[in-house]
Amino acid sequence: MFSRPLQWCGRVDMPVEAEWGRWQDEFLAYCLGARGASRHTVIAYANDLAQFFQFLSQSASGGDVPAPVQVGRSEVRGFIRHLLQAGYHQSSLCRKLSALRSFFRFLAWRGAIPENPLGKLPLPRRQWRLPSFLGTGDVERLLALPATDTPLGLRDRAILEVLYGTGVRVSELVGLDTGDIDMPEAERAEELGAVLVRGKGGKERFVPLGRPALAALQAYLERGRPRLYRQKKRGNDPPRAVFLNRYGGRLSARSVRRLLNGYIRQLALLTHVSPHTLRHTFATHLVQRGADLRSVQEMLGHASVKTTQIYTHVDAVHLRRVYNMAHPRA
Repeated sequence: MFSRPLQWCGRVDMPVEAEWGRWQDEFLAYCLGARGASRHTVIAYANDLAQFFQFLSQSASGGDVPAPVQVGRSEVRGFIRHLLQAGYHQSSLCRKLSALRSFFRFLAWRGAIPENPLGKLPLPRRQWRLPSFLGTGDVERLLALPATDTPLGLRDRAILEVLYGTGVRVSELVGLDTGDIDMPEAERAEELGAVLVRGKGGKERFVPLGRPALAALQAYLERGRPRLYRQKKRGNDPPRAVFLNRYGGRLSARSVRRLLNGYIRQLALLTHVSPHTLRHTFATHLVQRGADLRSVQEMLGHASVKTTQIYTHVDAVHLRRVYNMAHPRA
């Protein structure tokens, strides 16, 4: 699986140091196994390491790429300058340097190098950008757009309701299986449902499912999904996926983004809206209505509450905007 991870970001037309390849393979396997990192994270690490190797190859005198033990702070500083000159945003730069720091920390732990060259090197501070989110009016109009007289319309309404009602990532949404949904019995119709979500690193969490989202999901499962399943080719196993495409297979994250773009065009919104915007909207509306950060962190699946704290800043911006609009002395 990781025999040649450098190929994931494009083959560099230069000889690859066997030592670099061996340690990179071991590091990526370690991340996937011992650390439980997701495949997306591992691929991102492979791309970042390949970019660093390409930088070393292009800047090496005489074309000799330094071995990992020969890489010091000067090479890392040169890589930082290279990224800044290439116009990378601060967040992208920090992510790439975080991947390098983890890689060299792994090498130091394994005894391949005497110390991590990024260990005491001051790195650029991450600049947090306030996430964009929708107002309640725009959300209501968006959720009402899908027609519920077709299987695809029922599916799309359920998708939008679940994205906004749970704050799940689009990858988590398309990964849902029918056994992951907990619906209350008929005699407990007033209770909330829940979905079992598998997040980053394979971590599982239960997220409440509100009544509108539950109703849309139930209508899709009863009247939409069976008709989509009939489109699947005979002889294949029944799909476990909750959300199916028009051919009866599991819906992809790209398809979710595409269908959301179609509905956003109907709304004629000026701001860019993605599935992640609905995740930001979910969290922002909870914080605005008094939800505690620890609960929001749990529902979003954030590893640290520091990541969730950005929504308190969003709420502060919202309060200032309301004050400026409403107060006569603003």
